[in-house]
Amino acid sequence: MAQTKHEIVALLAEANSQPRHRFGQNFMIDGNLVRLVADAGLLGPDDLAVEVGPGTGTLTQELLERAGRVAAVEIDRDLAALLRRQFADRPSFALIEGDALAGKHGLNADLVSLTREARGQGRHAKLVANLPYNIASPLVVELLIEGVELLAFTVQKEVADRLRAGAGSEAYGPLTVMVQMLGQVEVLRTLPPQAFWPAPKIESALVRVTRADRIGERVRPFGAFVHKVFSFRRKTLRKALAQGGYEAERILGATGLDGQQRPEMLTPEQFLAMFEASAG
Repeated sequence: MAQTKHEIVALLAEANSQPRHRFGQNFMIDGNLVRLVADAGLLGPDDLAVEVGPGTGTLTQELLERAGRVAAVEIDRDLAALLRRQFADRPSFALIEGDALAGKHGLNADLVSLTREARGQGRHAKLVANLPYNIASPLVVELLIEGVELLAFTVQKEVADRLRAGAGSEAYGPLTVMVQMLGQVEVLRTLPPQAFWPAPKIESALVRVTRADRIGERVRPFGAFVHKVFSFRRKTLRKALAQGGYEAERILGATGLDGQQRPEMLTPEQFLAMFEASAG
């Protein structure tokens, strides 16, 4: 059963803890939402469920009922101790105490090891989580790069809008291009602030990304190219390429793109075409 707000407050008190803004902690207090998030992961008995930011374990309980194994990553030392006690009798539960990210472009080494071990055993690794707001964007990209096959998570609605944005829209940017070249994005539903405690000031969304990699081993240089071009998003494409240190005329000639349009008007596929032309 999903934990109520009263139960979460009691567990935090037991752990001598409280919601910590620096960790982006907003606990799910809507039991129906907890089950919806778990269901969105499409988990089976052969799957490894990765949960980042398990908090007091309300979603963790649902994941343990659905997946063959659950790996939870918790940076909060007090909550990690609570989770260790709470699931001590569950052999399918593994806890990684620490940050899910390792720097700007990498994942926690223990998390990488577990996901690769699962794939080596023929299991599917899937993220199912109420993601801490402060790490959601880089974490989604890094997990897709690592090969996690499905990501189902709650996140700020503005981030969800960026993930599914179309070229030319206000929300469109480097995150959009990277995620849409690595997977297929679905925004399953919008979530009100009162579904969480403490209630955030903004709406959230439940998102599912199914991995569909169209970049391969070129992902790091492609990402650098996208970010460089977008850093000149108010310039014309010709100027953005030139000021980014690329051979603008050669790239435009090879791709047939209009050099007078702005970078934000290009689709992810057109960014890939430019990148390939720049390396050719």
